[in-house]
Amino acid sequence: MIVSVGAEAPDFELPSSELEGDRPGKKIRLADFRGKKPVVLAFYPLDFSPVCSGEPKVIYDDASAFDAAGAQVLGVSVDSVWAHRAFAKQLGIAYPLLADFHPKGAVAARYGLYHEDKGITARATVVVSKDGKVVYAKEHPLGEARHNQEILEALRRA
Repeated sequence: MIVSVGAEAPDFELPSSELEGDRPGKKIRLADFRGKKPVVLAFYPLDFSPVCSGEPKVIYDDASAFDAAGAQVLGVSVDSVWAHRAFAKQLGIAYPLLADFHPKGAVAARYGLYHEDKGITARATVVVSKDGKVVYAKEHPLGEARHNQEILEALRRA
């Protein structure tokens, strides 16, 4: 079951598509944003899959609205930092993609968003307020992209 609105967002630290030196893998921790900005956790199944390949454009199209809300967007899937780096480069994704790679899906599972039977992360959005509380949590059908207007409304409450 997906994490509840009003709950404390489970903290995590994951390697990312961001460079550390000349290699991807810079660690990003959710707690580092606490007290600074709300966070949009955009969980998705796999890099380079059909819907996932079009979805970053959905967030990109409203990047100025996410920036105006002071939000940090973080993509999360079970792919490796190397796959994330290539995916971000090919699609021009400017926000970090986090590798919930090993143990596979452990962070997604803490949010109730790991499909163990399929070995993938659910397509879902979790908005975490500056104080670390979940203000929005929604799982989206695997074949459909998320809807920015709902996410932006949640950010207004964050």
